[in-house]
Amino acid sequence: MRHSRLKLPFALLSAGILALSACESATEPEENHAEDVEGVILVLSGQTIASYDGHDGEWTGELEVEPGEETGHISVRFVDHDGAAVALDDDFYLEVEVEDESIAEFEQDTPGEFGGHLHGGAEGDTDIVFRLMHGSVGSGHADFVTEPLHVHVHEH
Repeated sequence: MRHSRLKLPFALLSAGILALSACESATEPEENHAEDVEGVILVLSGQTIASYDGHDGEWTGELEVEPGEETGHISVRFVDHDGAAVALDDDFYLEVEVEDESIAEFEQDTPGEFGGHLHGGAEGDTDIVFRLMHGSVGSGHADFVTEPLHVHVHEH
């Protein structure tokens, strides 16, 4: 009788350890790499036109466009601390907010795409913010948000 009592707790303990290890692997975060994002690089015609350092919260460069004009396609790349592009899953998208859309607008060809065109409206200055969003386009949550980037809309 004593022998079987000893086996039962050991068997329960073993089953518990197996169940815990199964739960642990099921709840590990997916490999989406958003936690690796530390900055943003804006690329126009193969040239970096502005970059954001999330550690310092500072932009280098700014955006410029003439009233009534539009830039070529600007690629928005989320990068790690080494400046290498971070691979993101399909459930991430880009949301762009322009402070004053009468001065400038950022038009994405496809909602959520990682890029778009800057349109100049009225002459003036405004700010633009880039957000790395997670979830469905239009209803996701922000995983990374830049400080505002300065936008100049002036005749040259």
